[in-house]
Amino acid sequence: MSTSERTTIPPTTASDGVDQQPAVDRARSDAGQVAADAAEVYERFFVPALFGDWPPILLDRAGVADGHRVLDVGCGTGVVARAAVGRVGDDGEVVGLDLNPGMLAVAARAAPDVTWRQGAVEELPFETDSFDRVLSQFALMFFADRDAGVAEMARVARPGTPVTVATWATLADTPGYAAMAALLDRLFGPEVASAIEAPYVLGEPQAVGELLSGHLDDVAVEVVDGTARFPSIDDWVRTDIRGWTLSDALTDTQFDVLLTEARRDLARFADGDGRVRFPAPALVTTGLARR
Repeated sequence: MSTSERTTIPPTTASDGVDQQPAVDRARSDAGQVAADAAEVYERFFVPALFGDWPPILLDRAGVADGHRVLDVGCGTGVVARAAVGRVGDDGEVVGLDLNPGMLAVAARAAPDVTWRQGAVEELPFETDSFDRVLSQFALMFFADRDAGVAEMARVARPGTPVTVATWATLADTPGYAAMAALLDRLFGPEVASAIEAPYVLGEPQAVGELLSGHLDDVAVEVVDGTARFPSIDDWVRTDIRGWTLSDALTDTQFDVLLTEARRDLARFADGDGRVRFPAPALVTTGLARR
């Protein structure tokens, strides 16, 4: 069967006899908002698979150092904020902000020494010029209003200090997820596939550079190589579905069909021991808050 063919998945039937198709919460998917129980899966599996390598890179680019007051915007389960604590020392402070209470609950258990705040980046609950460094790792793509979000990050940064963000490169630059999106589209249609495609909408350096240049000076975009790692194809599929915005979209039967198809369609990304690795580059962009 070619990958361009659409496989017809028999709909599951509820007890009332009503057929069930994948129900995708598009608003939640576009905003990158996971369900509360998915936040635990996200922390346990997504962080080591995709996000764990990036905090030192962002902190280095931003020049986070002893005594700094640091804000991590769209912090998720707090991987950047946790890494920043070791750099700012006893005289510094780290604040993590996210819209999702499930993510913040996981973050607070992992790092009680960080100040965790719930809120929207478009209306940051902080005073103007109140942070020495502002960072955001893989969240800008999901801001409801990206321009307003960047404006707010620039507002709360002290004049002349760095605002540093990471966004994923394009889906085409990330072959594993390009293949996963194609598989989901073949099995369940474009609405389901869109949840996997959403993180890659700001993958072009020019687009990110122009967005930040509206509110920051001396903006520089750097393409940085990265690698996605999963213990197996099964772990990869479970992480993407159960730890992301599709956690409630697929029935158990549909999930089992996906798992079976993925073992065949995605086998090229696994090595002889079954471990999955594929390129996952990102754009690290830094600009200076205007004086």
